[in-house]
Amino acid sequence: MIPPPGTGAFLNAHGWGGAAVRPLAGDASFRRYFRVELAGRTAVLMDAPPDKEDSRPFLAIGKHLHDLGFSAPQALATDLDQGLVLLEDYGDGRVNPVLAEDASAEHEIYATAVDILAELHQHPPADVPPYSEAEYLREARLFPDWYLPAVGLAEAPGYDKAWAPMWPALFTHPPVLVLRDYHADNLMLLDRPGLQRLGLLDYQDALAGHPAYDLASLLQDIRRVVSPELEAAMIARYIAARSGLNEAAFRAAYAILAAQRNIKILGVFTRLYVRDGKPAYPRFHPRLWELVNANLEHPALAPVRAWFDANVPASARHGVEVK
Repeated sequence: MIPPPGTGAFLNAHGWGGAAVRPLAGDASFRRYFRVELAGRTAVLMDAPPDKEDSRPFLAIGKHLHDLGFSAPQALATDLDQGLVLLEDYGDGRVNPVLAEDASAEHEIYATAVDILAELHQHPPADVPPYSEAEYLREARLFPDWYLPAVGLAEAPGYDKAWAPMWPALFTHPPVLVLRDYHADNLMLLDRPGLQRLGLLDYQDALAGHPAYDLASLLQDIRRVVSPELEAAMIARYIAARSGLNEAAFRAAYAILAAQRNIKILGVFTRLYVRDGKPAYPRFHPRLWELVNANLEHPALAPVRAWFDANVPASARHGVEVK
């Protein structure tokens, strides 16, 4: 992976001239990441092409989180015309690979992640758009728009209507900052003075919405299996930390949001394969269907389950075949 044009001049202008630049893992967006090393110092260079990515929300939300006392990497230098941002380096301690090597601290790490959410949700959201009913439906529609055609099915009538009774439950709580990709691959184990133990990544798409969304993102992880026992314990931990929370309403919203998110991701990952030519993503489809099938068992999702039972046979619930 070759650094973007202008990297050398950008680094020279901000005190990193002559630094080594090495690629880091990317994500599902057009952003690319590089580690910059110079004389014992390190930083992360984010390449976010301005015609495809807007880095301003990422920077603004990161500052908001930092000002509230959370660990979010801050910008050391920016050139938004080129889409270049130099960030604090939080190292290589992503929670998912750390736990893959040694899961002994799993409960402790997840408890910390849940406590961060509970603390964050005590604060009003940042200046971000609302997670509106229209947005929830737009996301849910990624499933019939992308997944169904990819497995040879046409959308049957009634999909939007099945979801309509779900939305009121998502507006029964004052909105909080929803990071939207809060899971083990976007949490960093930190060991630096002045930083919380877990660093936060990938929050540029944050919205103001229901507090159960990020909890569902954390506990129904696509890339690593969280046991039902740990999921139940962490939901209970969050509820206990939020005095005055309506537990029944929260649990119903959690089930709806977990289903909506996982069904949405079936569509997103299919689009990444079909439209963007990224063949790695369909491998997550079986895990997603495992979660979706379990989500649809919740009584709150009866209308959505009825639509799926009538229109998406078991033979279509395995995933898209990669050719």
